[in-house]
Formats: sequence, C-alpha cells, structure tokens
Amino acid sequence: GYLVAITAFGSWFARFQKTTRDYFLTGRSVPWWAICFTIVATETSTLSFIGVPAGAYAGNMTFLQIALGYITGRILVSLVLLPAYFRGDLFTSYELLQRRFGSAVKTLSAVIFLMTRSLADGIRLFSTALVIAIVTQVPVTWVVIVLGAAMIVYTMRGGVSAVIWTDVVQMFVYIAGAGAVAIALLGRIDGGWAEVVRVGTDTGRFVFLDASLDFTRAYTLWAGLLGGVALTLSTHGTDQYLVQRLLSARTQKAASTGLILSGVIVFAQFILFLLIGVMLFTYYQQFPLQQTLERNDQILPVFVVNELSNGLAGFIVAAIVAAALSPSLNAMASTTVSDFYLPYINPSADQATQLRVSKQATVAWGVVQLAVAIG
Repeated sequence: GYLVAITAFGSWFARFQKTTRDYFLTGRSVPWWAICFTIVATETSTLSFIGVPAGAYAGNMTFLQIALGYITGRILVSLVLLPAYFRGDLFTSYELLQRRFGSAVKTLSAVIFLMTRSLADGIRLFSTALVIAIVTQVPVTWVVIVLGAAMIVYTMRGGVSAVIWTDVVQMFVYIAGAGAVAIALLGRIDGGWAEVVRVGTDTGRFVFLDASLDFTRAYTLWAGLLGGVALTLSTHGTDQYLVQRLLSARTQKAASTGLILSGVIVFAQFILFLLIGVMLFTYYQQFPLQQTLERNDQILPVFVVNELSNGLAGFIVAAIVAAALSPSLNAMASTTVSDFYLPYINPSADQATQLRVSKQATVAWGVVQLAVAIG
C-alpha cells in the first residue's frame, strides 16, 4: 500500500515538468525546510535504519561522534562550495569543474559518479530487499523488482520534484517507524526507561565520546571529526546526487540553511537509532534470543518479525522502504544529459528532445541499478 501511494504521489508531479530546468532543478523553487528534509532522507538508508541500532546493541554510542563531523563539513560546504554553485546557471556540480579545469576533468568526474552511484544504489536496493524479504518471506529478487519498478516510475514521471517531495514524506515515515519501534520496546521491557538507563549505564552503552588517539578504535572524536568532514565535503559538496538537491533551492541562503540544519536533524536521528540499540540490548537481557545471529545488524529485523503484531510490523517495513527510496536516477539523468548528451551528441537539441532523452536516461539508469541489485 505504501509503495502504491508513494508512486502515485511522485507521479503527480509529472504535470509540472515542462523543461529540463523543471525536471532537474524544480525551477529552483524548493524552500529551505524541504531542502533540509530531502537531504536527511537522501543520506539515510536501510543500512542506517538497521545498522546504527546494531552498533549500540553490540557496543556503545561512539558512532555519534561522526555526526559532529557531518555538521562541521556542512558548514564548510556552505561557506566554500555553495557560493560557486549559485554563481552560475549550473545543472550539475561537474559543470563547475569544466570552468575551472576543463572538459576532461569534468567528463572523468561525471563518469566516476555514474559508475560508483550505479554500484552503490544497486547495493542499497539489494540490502533493502533483503530486509523486507526476511520480514515478508517474499523472494529477494521479486522485492528488488517491485521496489525498483516503483522507484523508476515516479522518478521518470515526476523528475526531481517527485524525488524531493517524496523524500520529505518518507523522512517522517521512517522516523515515525523508528519511534514506533522505541515505544514497542519500552512497553515490553520490565522496568521501562529506568531499566534501559540502568543497563545502558552499567554496560557502558551510553558512552559517546572517546578522545583517545588510539588508531585501532573505529570511532574516536578525532576520527569522527576528520572522517565526517571529509565524507561530507565529498557527498554534500561534490556528488551530484546531493548537490542537485541544493541547486533546486530558491536561493543560496535557503540551500545553506537547509544543509546545515539537516546535520542537526541527522545528529538527533542517530541518537534515536542508537537508543533503540540500547533498548534492544536491554530487552534481550530479559528475554534471551532463541536463535543465533549471523550479524548484529539482524537484531532489529528479528525483533520486528518475532515480537511485533502484523499491523505494526507492516508499518515498520514501510518505514524501512521509506529509508531506502531516495533515488539517484534523476541526478544520474541530469549528468547524462548535461555532461554528455548536450556537449558531445546533440548540442542543438530543443527542450522537447532534451526532456525525452532525460526520461529515457532515468529509465536506463534504473535498469542498471536493478541489474546490480539482482546480480
């Protein structure tokens, strides 16, 4: 039901797509708060939804330190890169590289983006299908096909408007799903929140700062800051997948406000996910697991399948889908048209031709991601 609703909602935006500027940049009409929410939804995947709680379930909350780097990196992107992007009429981040370094650098960067994004989102689609298959007992391949088809249809029809506004809806859906899991856990733990605090404190699961210089530790304050900044400069500052969202903002100030605020929301979101991990640990101390986990990130799906009622479990599955469906297909199509088709194949193409090729490219890259996920 959720898939049908979100596909219909995204397809509704097809009526507003008259030019490639509409299709790829929404005519630069998106307010700051929608920019904020779409960025949060874009960088949150099923891996985040099930993997971050698993980190606190098996260890502690030091993962939170990387979110401090995310906020710092966003400030740097807003100060250094956004002014350059909004100085001209750009469709992709790689067009800026052409101005500074020439067409060869731009083309190489665009090729790398298309290749790595195809692989990354194919894996993201597969990981989502894997979780849903565990819960629903539907074969993984069929789940991949259904999810991928829905993603292709509404992205191809509605363009980046569909992507951004469905992202806004989906952020609230998956956060509501995470909240539902937290409430369900608290209702099942003997002693409630007080017991969670006691167990989390006694076992060190509430530890979130580690200022040591031990390079063997995965998460320290310094690694979090440096790694978070480096990752954010890459993903939010240069990757067309996220830069396209920023370029869709009404103004540079709206893009900057949305970008920085998204870091604060991601920080709060990670706190919620990590608390769920501590709650899961507390729950299974009282009611030991009756099965052996192959990986710690199975713990949340196992709880959903074994402990929740069908209706609530279905809502959590919808939340997992929401965390996954933030397609990169429109960003890949914009790169294909702006960085390859127009410069090298048909520089004189009119708007109708450009729009047709854009939709064809969207479908083509969707098929590529489906092939990666199934393969």
